Amino acid sequence: MTSTAASSLQAVPAMPQKTRPAYGILAAISSSHMVNDMMQSLILAMYPILKGEFSLSFGQIGLITLTYQLTASLLQPLVGLFTDRKPLPYSLPFGMLSTLIGLMLLAFAPSFAVVLLAAAFVGVGSSIFHPESSRIARLASGGQHGFAQSVFQVGGNTGTAVGPLLAALVIVPFGQRSVAWFGLAALAGIFLLMKVSRWYATHHVGGAARKKPVSVAPYPRNVVIGAVCVLLVLIFSKYFYMAGISSFYTFFLIERFGLSVQDAQLHLFFFLFASAVGTVLGGPVGDRIGRKPVIWVSILGVAPFALLLPHADLFWTTALTVVIGLVLSSAFSAILVYAQELMPGKVGMVSGLFFGFAFGMGGLGAAVLGLLADRTSIALVYQGIAYLPLLGVVAVLLPKRARIA
Repeated sequence: MTSTAASSLQAVPAMPQKTRPAYGILAAISSSHMVNDMMQSLILAMYPILKGEFSLSFGQIGLITLTYQLTASLLQPLVGLFTDRKPLPYSLPFGMLSTLIGLMLLAFAPSFAVVLLAAAFVGVGSSIFHPESSRIARLASGGQHGFAQSVFQVGGNTGTAVGPLLAALVIVPFGQRSVAWFGLAALAGIFLLMKVSRWYATHHVGGAARKKPVSVAPYPRNVVIGAVCVLLVLIFSKYFYMAGISSFYTFFLIERFGLSVQDAQLHLFFFLFASAVGTVLGGPVGDRIGRKPVIWVSILGVAPFALLLPHADLFWTTALTVVIGLVLSSAFSAILVYAQELMPGKVGMVSGLFFGFAFGMGGLGAAVLGLLADRTSIALVYQGIAYLPLLGVVAVLLPKRARIA
C-alpha cells in the first residue's frame, strides 16, 4: 500500500504546481465557452416562441432538448477517448463551426423537423468543444486545476445566463430570424479558438518532447469504479433537476404568476446568472478544502430550497432559484476535477464522459418532464423534481481523499 501511494505521488509531475496559470489562454477558452453556451441557451430561451410558431406540445419541447443533449452526450466520451490518444488541437474551431450551422438552421427553420436538425448540429459542436477545451483548461492551470475548471465553466454558465436576456431583448421583439445575428458571435468564437488551438499545438509538442511519467491511479480499480458511479449519480441528480428549471421555468412562471414571456425570461436570467457566479466558487474552494466537502454541500445543501420552491410566491420563487443556482452550480467543477484525479492520464475521456453524461441527463430530464407536464401540469413537475437533490447524500460513499495534484 505504501509503495503504491509513493509511486502514485512520483507519477504526478511536479512542474504544474510551480508554474503560473496561463491566464490569457484561460480567458480565451472561457470566452469561447461563453459564446458556445450562449448560442446553446438561445434554443432554450426560444422555446415559448417555437411553441407558438409550430404549435408544439411540452413533449415536443422536451424532444428538442433531448436531441441536442443526446448528440452531445453520445459523442463526447468518444471524442475525449480518441483525443487522449491523438490530440486534435484544431478540432475546436470546427466544433464552433458546427454550432454556427445549427444556429443558422434554427433562424430559418421552416418546420419542427429542421428545428431538431439545428439542435443536433449544436449538440455535435458541444461534443467536439467540451472535452478538448477542458483538457486545455487543465494544461493552462499551472497546477490550480479547480481554479482553471471554474474559470472555464464560468464562461459557459455566463453564456447560458446571457442567452435568455438577449432573447428577451432581440428575438422576442424581432422574431425567429433575428437569431442569425448571433452568428457574428460564433465567428468571434472561431477566431478565438484558432488562437487557442495554436497555443495548444505548441504546448502539446513541447510536452511530447519530454518523457511523461506513468500515471498511477490513487485507488484500486474497484474503488475508482465505485467512486465514478457515485459521481454519476450526483450528476444525474443535478442535471435532471436543472433540466426542469432551465427548460420549463419560463412556462412555470407564465402559468403560475401570469408573467409575460419577456418577464419570465428575465427571471430565468436571474437563475442562470446565479449559476454562473456559483461556478466561480466551486473550483477554487475545492482547491483549498478538498473536492468532497464542496460536492456534499452543493448537491444536498440545495434540497431545502428545492422543496420550498413549488409553494413560494413570485418574490420567494425568484430568491429561492437564485440560491439554488448559486449553490448547485458549484458542484460540477469539483466533481470533474475529482474524477480527473481518480483517473490520471485520461483527462479527455473523463471530461467527455462527465460532460456527455451531464448533457444526456439534461436531455432525458427535459423529455421525461415535458411528457409529464403534458399529462399533468408544470406545477406537479416542480413538486416532483424537488426531491432530486436529496440524492446528494450518496456523496458520503466517496473515498475520503482523492487529491493527488
